[in-house]
Amino acid sequence: MKIIVDNKIPYIKEAVEKIADKVIYVPGKDFTPELVRDADALIIRTRTHCNRELLEGSQVKFIATATIGFDHIDTVFCKQAGIEWTNAPGCNSASVAQYIQSALLIVQSQLHKKLSDLTIGIVGVGNVGNKVAKVAKDFGMRVLLNDLPREEKEESTSFTSLQKIAEESDIITFHVPLYKEGKYKTFHLADDTFFRLLKRKPVIINTSRGEVIETNALLKALKNHSISDAVIDVWEHEPEINRVLLDKVLIGTPHIAGYSADGKANATRMSLDSICRFFHIEADYEITPPTPVTSYIYAKTHEDALLQIYNPIEDSQRLKKQPEQFETLRGDYPLRREEKAYTISITP
Repeated sequence: MKIIVDNKIPYIKEAVEKIADKVIYVPGKDFTPELVRDADALIIRTRTHCNRELLEGSQVKFIATATIGFDHIDTVFCKQAGIEWTNAPGCNSASVAQYIQSALLIVQSQLHKKLSDLTIGIVGVGNVGNKVAKVAKDFGMRVLLNDLPREEKEESTSFTSLQKIAEESDIITFHVPLYKEGKYKTFHLADDTFFRLLKRKPVIINTSRGEVIETNALLKALKNHSISDAVIDVWEHEPEINRVLLDKVLIGTPHIAGYSADGKANATRMSLDSICRFFHIEADYEITPPTPVTSYIYAKTHEDALLQIYNPIEDSQRLKKQPEQFETLRGDYPLRREEKAYTISITP
């Protein structure tokens, strides 16, 4: 069996070479029709667009994307061509929640207000949104939830309208998949109309997909102070991001909210497990992220400890210094572990 692997997928080499006869590693942008023609499976990330142009005439039978999102896969063509595919739902949800957790602590210091006095609106309450809701509740925040598909499916009263979130939230964070059309369209969900609904000059956070927020509308909202600030991890037209927006936001990072080593290991494991199931291969591998150099954290408060473990300002400073290095900063992202990898000692 021959597998083509995005060379930025971590912790995969030893494991995938146990299940495949031939493995080729290439950058995600360098997948070509000639390269994949005689491959049995592909393991990709968002930079590889699996469409007719890439796949037609190939012998590819299975695609695993080591990501939650799958809008880079032409699912209609894959169905027509008899190509099965899978994503990795929830793989990095704890990592994104960690990013939001630290971002909220930074926002708290910027606003000079306690998080427990603020209301957060969470748009999209799936694997990530649920974990973010728990983080917010642990901070004592009032939490408003918006998820139209879940609300209609579950007929639950736990959800509220996007308008209410716009009117009552001090912080609004987006965790929706990108749907460019249809009943649950999220493309430019936050546009001029949305920003005109805002009442409390909230902080806007986006770690979902760049196209969920219309860039010009966000810039206008920052300029006219209808929002107080923004935390942006995902951008329209990545990696060619809007430099003006980058300069204006409180935190701007290169699509790495879900890039903890724990989340990456989960995604890699899920991708390999799915290939083993599809090709009826017995899985015999372990995927474990590296231990942090310093696994003991000494801090005066738990909040201080969380920012010692991960502070997104550092990622933001790197991107603002070298925005042209977006892909490099993302592809060569340093080791980041989640809280469970540390022993925390609080000494007030």
